[in-house]
Amino acid sequence: MKGKILIVDDQFGIRILLNEVLSKEGYTTYQAANGVQALDIVTKHSPDLVLLDMKIPGMDGIEILKRMKQINLEIKVIIMTAYGELDMIQEAKDLGAMTHFAKPFDIDDIRQAVKEYLAVSSN
Repeated sequence: MKGKILIVDDQFGIRILLNEVLSKEGYTTYQAANGVQALDIVTKHSPDLVLLDMKIPGMDGIEILKRMKQINLEIKVIIMTAYGELDMIQEAKDLGAMTHFAKPFDIDDIRQAVKEYLAVSSN
């Protein structure tokens, strides 16, 4: 059992790409296009790691992150953003996000980060 990963992004193509790559690595993956779906999956499936886009219509990434941490304080979160918004990145890290990737990201970098962060949690 490699771990469960939730991919939260309003861009379908990014969800599909991450889902395909991480599924091939042996992870169980879930996808959410918005905050409501993401929080529902966190509640029902307790993913080990969340890849969370910061810019999502409706509930933004910071709000989603806050609510996820209320459900599960131990949940690991990697944020993704297409914007160089240092204040948002810092706020997310203050709330417990482990690292961030700027879009467009290198898929191998994300794959490596997922592997490292999940290896830490399984020990």
